[in-house]
Amino acid sequence: MRAVRLALMVMGGEPGLPSALTAPQWGFDDASLRGERLQVARPYGSYVMENVLFKIAFPAEFHAQTAVECALQLHPLVRDRLDEIERVELRTQEPAIRIISKTGPLHGPADRDHCLQYMVAVPLIHGRLTAECYEDGFAADPRLDTLRAKMTVAEEPRFTRDYYDPDQRSIGNSVQVWFRDDSATPQVVIEYPLGHRRRRPEGLPLLVRKFRDALATRYPRSRAEAIDGLCQDAKKLEATPVHEFMDLLVLQT
Repeated sequence: MRAVRLALMVMGGEPGLPSALTAPQWGFDDASLRGERLQVARPYGSYVMENVLFKIAFPAEFHAQTAVECALQLHPLVRDRLDEIERVELRTQEPAIRIISKTGPLHGPADRDHCLQYMVAVPLIHGRLTAECYEDGFAADPRLDTLRAKMTVAEEPRFTRDYYDPDQRSIGNSVQVWFRDDSATPQVVIEYPLGHRRRRPEGLPLLVRKFRDALATRYPRSRAEAIDGLCQDAKKLEATPVHEFMDLLVLQT
């Protein structure tokens, strides 16, 4: 509510506090930046909203989303040759190596959904990655750890560069599987996950489906359809008073 009040004050012409950044000692520049002046990367606008990442394809930490998609594409080529795999080569961005590349034992679902190798092994073997795939019973499949042990992870400098480029913000990964007879699958390279701005036309139908599926788990059909219908009509939604919209979301007891 505080954010709403502040927004209404700004819309009403409230000039704000001109010294919030520059006030000696307690201003942001002194208190947080040790006297340096705050610098902004670009003019204030809609960049953040335009570049929102939607997690719509897989329940996986975002640095691994494209790796999972690569593995799904390779599944038909490896599912009948799992015992013949010599190694799996993963190339990724530096943040993925630092944050989610893990070897050795994994302790529970939270550990598994932050392990790049596990999130690649599951779709290579099973052709899917769902929330169930992180549970202890599913993870007991010995093929998962066997395949993880055959994986190498290396940085692809281009992926790292484009990850930090504000005009790209890619989250690239590639996966290639090598077999004991020296044959190999193609190297599958995917640079932008489905929830990325550059894949909006492809991703939005999946996002709407996820939204509708979520509504169906909480609301009767008529209420779910009413909420969905309102959200699909931008002009009607903008004209709806906040309290009326919130009333739609309240479950009847």
